Amino acid sequence: MRFRARVFGDDINTDYIIASRRKRDSLDPQVLRQYLFEEIAPQFAAGVQADDAIVAGKNFGCGSAMEVAVTAALGAGIRAVLARSFARTYYRNAVNNGLLPVICDTSRIREGDTLRIASGEVYNETTAETIVAEPLPRIMRAIIEAGGLVPYFRQHGDFPA
Repeated sequence: MRFRARVFGDDINTDYIIASRRKRDSLDPQVLRQYLFEEIAPQFAAGVQADDAIVAGKNFGCGSAMEVAVTAALGAGIRAVLARSFARTYYRNAVNNGLLPVICDTSRIREGDTLRIASGEVYNETTAETIVAEPLPRIMRAIIEAGGLVPYFRQHGDFPA
């Protein structure tokens, strides 16, 4: 997978990703996408592209356990979030909804860098640097590849024994 880096800092909470008041308006990902990062990067939603990946520092997705924070990103066409660490609930919400969470050192990734993610590595095509990512357990990879937990169960019926 190849992505354009969209860079944020540390401690990006779910209310920064999408304000909690927005989930009262709609839960439609195509509606929510227009509010993505409106509080901290008002122009982000208008410029987001389907090949963008969110790149952040530590503790991405902290705060409330709003699943809609993942829904809004997916609605905008974002398929991966790279961070030095994730809030536990955001990480699981990402996997369960088919958004790839990548734990790696993001300190040298810059806005607009072209990234390729494959086989537990992030290759920065802009700087020719390879970054080792923490491996995802096989079952989490399978859930993401299926498009999330519900599609996974529709395809497989249950987890492997």
